[in-house]
Amino acid sequence: MLLEVPAVSPSVAHAASAAALAADGSSPSPSPSPSQSTPSVPTLRDAQEGATNAASWVEQNWSTWLAIGLRVLLVVVIAAVLRAVVRRAITKLIDRMNRTVQAVDGTALGGLLVNHERRRQRSQAIGSVLRSVASFVILGTAALMVLATFQINLAPLLASAGVAGVAIGFGARNLVTDFLSGVFMILEDQYGVGDSIDAGVACGEVIEVGLRVTKLRGEGGEIWYVRNGEVKRIGNLSQGWSTAGVDVTVAVREDLDRMKQVIGAVGERMGKEEPWNEMLWGPIEVLGLESVLLDSMVIRVSAKTMPGKSLPVERELRWRVKRAFDAADIQIVGGATAPVEESAQTAVDPTAGMSAPSAYANSTSPQSVAASPLTPPNTTK
Repeated sequence: MLLEVPAVSPSVAHAASAAALAADGSSPSPSPSPSQSTPSVPTLRDAQEGATNAASWVEQNWSTWLAIGLRVLLVVVIAAVLRAVVRRAITKLIDRMNRTVQAVDGTALGGLLVNHERRRQRSQAIGSVLRSVASFVILGTAALMVLATFQINLAPLLASAGVAGVAIGFGARNLVTDFLSGVFMILEDQYGVGDSIDAGVACGEVIEVGLRVTKLRGEGGEIWYVRNGEVKRIGNLSQGWSTAGVDVTVAVREDLDRMKQVIGAVGERMGKEEPWNEMLWGPIEVLGLESVLLDSMVIRVSAKTMPGKSLPVERELRWRVKRAFDAADIQIVGGATAPVEESAQTAVDPTAGMSAPSAYANSTSPQSVAASPLTPPNTTK
């Protein structure tokens, strides 16, 4: 027959154990509070798991990184090669243009073309502009492609660049105008080194042509710095040919046929002598009467000359016409008449035009005393 043991509650068991410990003379150990936590020290297993996770992340993304790096490298290599090829092609084109000019430099065609120094400078300027534009376009496109490879949104960047470009262009509009005017001036070959031009703001011989400023040397030796954007019109006096014109003023009584014959002989003789035979590109012609006045008439003489050589031809032609007219006893008139100066001037008395003094001006003179009125005598009382 089994005995049933009554169940003991946990509180009763805990009290019983506490009483037994007290009977033994030992105190119970305090139980840890739930608020206190011990720091976790990473174990070897945790480090192994972190390394495994990093290796798996690298393994998953290395193909993407490799693809991006190869794409960037390919873009940079293609841009560098394309830039080198384009710059080399531009340099060869400029060198070929220079060789063409050198080939015709000693021929008759070379005299009509610009000189070698001017052509060389113009070619270098064109080549520099073309190379700069090509480098800017190629490298700028490559930079945008590299940024697009990294999945960077280019819309804000392009919008900012456009706004900045507009602001810079508005602030430096004079500089941009000068640069663009210089580029088109060089491309159109409006003038070059050695040309005599009339730029409106200044006149003289061109000594240097730049993309922004053109240097001119004036007739007095001064150097003018003319901005290309300020030039509104250009008169080139050195392209094609020039015209030498001389006006000869003679008396009305002179024989026209005789004067025409004398001037024709002077022009024919001048056209056969050095160095005038190279400067004259046509015969010296008497065009006719320019004007007829009461006491004089003007004869116009003209000739086609080498560009820029009209002034020397005019001076020499005046010299020769004057000597020929003196030999033919033809009087050249014109200009203001010189005042006639008296060869001997007599001394003029400044009082010659004055009348003689009157005798009545002196109060003590007999005439004045006789003409003075009689005064009554003083009577005293």
